[in-house]
Amino acid sequence: MQTITAIVETPKGSAQKYDYDPENKWFKLKKVMPAGMVFPFDFGFIPNTKGEDGDPLDIIIISELKSFPGCVMDCRIIGAITANQTEVGKTVRNDRFIGIPEASQMFADIQEIKELPADIINQTQTFFINYNEIEGKKFKPLKKINATQALKLITKNKS
Repeated sequence: MQTITAIVETPKGSAQKYDYDPENKWFKLKKVMPAGMVFPFDFGFIPNTKGEDGDPLDIIIISELKSFPGCVMDCRIIGAITANQTEVGKTVRNDRFIGIPEASQMFADIQEIKELPADIINQTQTFFINYNEIEGKKFKPLKKINATQALKLITKNKS
């Protein structure tokens, strides 16, 4: 199974959203989440890629690990949630790739998105719908794709 490098921006359980600033090469606090809202899993990006929104491709990292902003992990891609994101009347694709760290023991046997408990995918989709709504954006999940399809999209979006 092919692995990719992922960089964590916002760790699982964080009530703060961090963004990587490539110009200054640092992580910057973007915002504090509303009371009770936290990231359900590590959220970051796949370096050397570029999505339709102009940013590196987003990745959700499913694991039992405790990470931090800037943590670099080798992950196997198990699939993605394809999605449209609308802001100020402009809609772009803004998929969420799903990765499992090679170091994970709890999820070591998971190779495809369909092997994850449905609750994990549902919670993740609901989180991003709600998170974007707070930001004044609309996040619309389209479909779940498998590892092979997700890896093809990543390769297509290499920058």
